Amino acid sequence: MKDTLLSAVEADLVRPWYRLRFSPAVEARFEADTSARRSRLLVIAGLLALVIYNLYIFNDYVIRPESLLTAAWLRFGLMTPLGLAALYAVYRGLSPILREATMAATIVIAMLLSSVNFYLSDSPYSFLDTFSFGLILLVGNIVFSLRFGFALASSLLCAVIMTSFVIPYGHTDNAVKINTLVVFASSAVFTLLANYRLEASERQAYLLLLRERLGNEATLQDNQTLARISTTDPLTGVANRRHFDEVLAQRWNEAIAERTMLGMLVLDIDCFKNYNDRYGHLEGDVCLRQVAQEIQHHVRHELDLVVRYGGEEFVVLMPEASASSAFQAAERIRQGIEALAIPNAGVPHSAVVTISIGVAVARPTSAMPPSTLLSLADEALYQAKREGRNRCVLAQLQEGGPSTQAQRNMPHAEPLPAPDAETKR
Repeated sequence: MKDTLLSAVEADLVRPWYRLRFSPAVEARFEADTSARRSRLLVIAGLLALVIYNLYIFNDYVIRPESLLTAAWLRFGLMTPLGLAALYAVYRGLSPILREATMAATIVIAMLLSSVNFYLSDSPYSFLDTFSFGLILLVGNIVFSLRFGFALASSLLCAVIMTSFVIPYGHTDNAVKINTLVVFASSAVFTLLANYRLEASERQAYLLLLRERLGNEATLQDNQTLARISTTDPLTGVANRRHFDEVLAQRWNEAIAERTMLGMLVLDIDCFKNYNDRYGHLEGDVCLRQVAQEIQHHVRHELDLVVRYGGEEFVVLMPEASASSAFQAAERIRQGIEALAIPNAGVPHSAVVTISIGVAVARPTSAMPPSTLLSLADEALYQAKREGRNRCVLAQLQEGGPSTQAQRNMPHAEPLPAPDAETKR
């Protein structure tokens, strides 16, 4: 998806100079990224333009005092409510086309009402208004910076409206009318050129920024993928030993700082060599994946780390675990794997694949190396193996020094209570 968008951006960067719009995907992204800010700026500019438009009532008072009421009605009775309604609609949110059309409509209406105000006056100075009509184009094409197509359309409509009122106006001679039209046309051309350049620059800057952003995101995603690959066992999808070593040191230091307990399970699939010899290595890989997946079902995903330590051996690192919660988690894992009922005809004393688990829990101290916890769990695992496999043994490390306390759970013990929703213990 991002690669496709990046390709579209690259293509738009070399598009013909006269084409302002982007390809559909990039145009949609452009509007999504800039629409809110553009609407906000249009509302601010629109309010300022409306205030200045209404301040021209003082100009009406000086030039055409005889039609001051008409001018006031046009400005405050028509333009002001229409302008505020348009700005409110833009503020509430419109599609890009409706947004630009609405703001362009305010420009055309302003030109129409200004032309009516000019035409209805018989003051000898009323023609001076025509020289300020170019300000309306300036607002639409530069201040609002309408998208070029809308700026062009509104400018043409304003030119038609102005011409329709200036030419038949009977209180100004033809020389003034011609000069007025020339000045207005010049203003339209210059402001449209400026409008085009503003939009072209805005769009080009956006493309360059988007290309850089997409490139950075792609690089970051690649780095994250490589980091995930480097810390994940490719067969089972759980963490690998390298990642375990890094996390163990980190969790150990955290437990020292917070004075919390740290638990560890060392798990080994019973008689796995017999399973491979009987079913082959491909089926052995399937078995390893099933076991890894089942282990993950019985741990706290937000805290515990499941690791393939090597071959058929797994480790679970359990921060903030008590001896009882760690032992219960181990027993749930043992029972869950036995319940998978993976056939194991290569072992005479067991019809299905089982697992033995050594459990150790400690309160880490700076004088105790992290390997102590792993060694104790490993010793408990071997004790479980010696006692007949398919069982859990707890070797608890007391504060102040190591001492072993064995707890055993026989193969056919009743299931322990399920963990609560919060801790899965």
